[in-house]
Amino acid sequence: MARPRKPLLSRERIVETAGALVDAEGLAALSTRRLAAELGVSGPSLYNHFRTKDEILDAVADAVSAKVDLSMFAPDDPRDWRTALHDWAVSYRAALADHPHVVPVLAQGPGRRPAGLKVADAVFGAMVRAGWPPAQATSIGALMRYFVTGSALGSFARGFVDDETAYDPADYPHLGQAHLLAERREKVDRVAFETGLRALLDGLALQYEAGAHKTGPEHDAGDGA
Repeated sequence: MARPRKPLLSRERIVETAGALVDAEGLAALSTRRLAAELGVSGPSLYNHFRTKDEILDAVADAVSAKVDLSMFAPDDPRDWRTALHDWAVSYRAALADHPHVVPVLAQGPGRRPAGLKVADAVFGAMVRAGWPPAQATSIGALMRYFVTGSALGSFARGFVDDETAYDPADYPHLGQAHLLAERREKVDRVAFETGLRALLDGLALQYEAGAHKTGPEHDAGDGA
């Protein structure tokens, strides 16, 4: 029996192609018609695997979540809760930085996406094991998601142009070097993220050392973030 000229359509192939399209052109570029054309199939054939475009987008977002390292939250991992949060946040941001157009979808939360739910479950479980009350473990998971997704939604440095004449010292006396930010974008954004992450974790550590993990409000309330 002769082989088909084109690879058989599968969920994995649809998600991979949709992800590549979103990465290259943004969320607005994704439509079932465009995706079918990229795959070389008819539009209706996509519905054998996904009911709607939103389901495809959910799967694309979940594929990004699946790239986040969760090993630091394993019960037998020796890292303490603060180190685990730090290492996870770095991995999380790296995954988002590789797929920035998907960040607005991920920022909405995991919904029913399996990989996204595994991330939330891992963070929540690790914080509870460390002694944080469930309500505070939920808040920590939410806080970390706000911080990491926010850092990946845009670039501070890219917001400045590389034209030194754009920042007249008469109007902006403290922006004399702002035109240099654009060419140093990667370093500026990375250092800003690391600075914020350290400050955030320092604040949580102070609460923990003060006994907030034992006496915090609503000690027994809350659930996974």
